[in-house]
Amino acid sequence: MDLTVSIIQTALFWENRRANLEQLTQKIQNIPQFNQLIVLPEMFSTGFTMNTDLAETMEGESVQWMHKMAQLKSAVIAGSIMIRENAQVFNRLIWMRPDGSFESYDKRHLFRMAKEHEHYEAGNSRPIFMLNNWRVCPLICYDLRFPVWSRNRMKDNEHEYDLLIYVANWPERRSHAWKSLLVARAIENQSYVVGVNRIGRDGNDVSYSGDSVILNYLGELLGRESRFADKSETVLLSKDDLQKYRIAFPAGLDADSFNIEL
Repeated sequence: MDLTVSIIQTALFWENRRANLEQLTQKIQNIPQFNQLIVLPEMFSTGFTMNTDLAETMEGESVQWMHKMAQLKSAVIAGSIMIRENAQVFNRLIWMRPDGSFESYDKRHLFRMAKEHEHYEAGNSRPIFMLNNWRVCPLICYDLRFPVWSRNRMKDNEHEYDLLIYVANWPERRSHAWKSLLVARAIENQSYVVGVNRIGRDGNDVSYSGDSVILNYLGELLGRESRFADKSETVLLSKDDLQKYRIAFPAGLDADSFNIEL
């Protein structure tokens, strides 16, 4: 049981939805047809902006575009955009399937240093998505700093998920934390981890180094390093290898149980 995952690391046009969707269309078209999951950065259509006037509804252009791309590649497309529901705006990760059905995750931990919590509403649930018998946990950027929220809890002696995803706009000046925490999450959760970040500079003159990675359950890099590079990469993940490791080293059976107060 393998899973083919593609990631896209690129610069984003500041608050320019049309330009971002056009460039991402080209990049997705160039990805091999056999992939099953394509992961985009956080707020891929606008960049990480507090200008919520740009927020769309779930019937808006970006969601429709995701459906079109998922159909084109016969793959799930995942990435976050700003979504307005009534008077509230969410930093929402969309998990779009080729048939147009989708699920979503609203960012739980809002980055207060950029005053994100003053412009967006926090999510209150952590869903698990299914893809070809893989269980996938989707998270967003600042969530990476919170190991309890990211924890791969045990249910009936089985891990809750097999793949942990972080989509991000994570600045270059904190890249050491990004790279270190991704490795830690893979090791402590005995899970594959995908971290997809942007490059370039945004409208606030913040620099991004990318450093997008696909890691195995040992925290080892699969594929190649990608600092500052505009790149797409496709990697095959092995469920059999993951299960064999978990059986040989069943640390999850000794994990502490806990509840999260929302």
